[in-house]
Formats: sequence, C-alpha cells, structure tokens
Amino acid sequence: MTTASNLEVRALRYLVQREYSRLELERKLSIKCPDSTQEVISAVLDKLEQHGYLSAERLVEQVMHTRRHKFGSQRIVHELKEKGIAEHLIAAALPDLKETELDAACDVWKRKFSRRPDNIKERSKQVRFLMGRGFSLEIIHQVLSRADKGKI
Repeated sequence: MTTASNLEVRALRYLVQREYSRLELERKLSIKCPDSTQEVISAVLDKLEQHGYLSAERLVEQVMHTRRHKFGSQRIVHELKEKGIAEHLIAAALPDLKETELDAACDVWKRKFSRRPDNIKERSKQVRFLMGRGFSLEIIHQVLSRADKGKI
C-alpha cells in the first residue's frame, strides 16, 4: 500500500466516527503519519472533499445541532473558528443560532439554577456561568429579567 492510500484509509476511519474540518483532519494525519509530506496529505484531503466525504458545511450543521442547546452563539462561533471553518459558512449559520439563543439560554439557566438569584453574589455567579457557556450579556440580562418576573 502506498502512503497516500494509507492516509486515505486512516482519514476515512476518522470520518466514520465523526465529522472533521479539513484543518483538524490535516493536523491529525500529520501527527499520526509524520513521514508523509504536506503535499500528499493535501492531495488526500482534496480527494476526500471531491468525493463528499469531507465537508465543512456538514461539520457546521453537526456542530450547531449538537451544541445549540447547551451553548451560546459566541462559544459555537469560537469553536467553528478553531476548527478552521471559513467565515462565510459561519456567517451563514449565525442567524439561525441567534434565533434560538434566548430559548437555549433559558433552558440552560433552568437546568443549572431553576430559581432567581436572591442577592448580587448569586446573580454574578449566574451571569458568569452563562457567559462561560457563550451567551451574550444582552441574552443573559433577558434570561435574568424573565427569571425575576417568574416567566421561566
């Protein structure tokens, strides 16, 4: 077996388990097969993209589907950027994320806290938690406002 076919088999094994971005897969292959040149790895990845096995659009959909109920748009966008996804694909997915972000933040808040903060220390803790999950301050204030009014 040639190096290219070994790389292709290894890449397909990775892609069977989950979706990868081109950058992630390139890093993984270069670590596992250090004797392969960058040109060979790029050629294998090009072939996988041409055959539809490697798709940035599918990765964006998969990340959005699995993360949108736990995390805010800021965290998801950051994760996609780390994976090397193109800005235009992220920008295309952002409106859909923003549309459901308030509901997701309310659900996350309900699961974690389920009662409104009694003092400033508790409120700060809840704000920090939601910020860590990638929700914007605007969304967090809306969630806490709903909690104060008893609408959650």
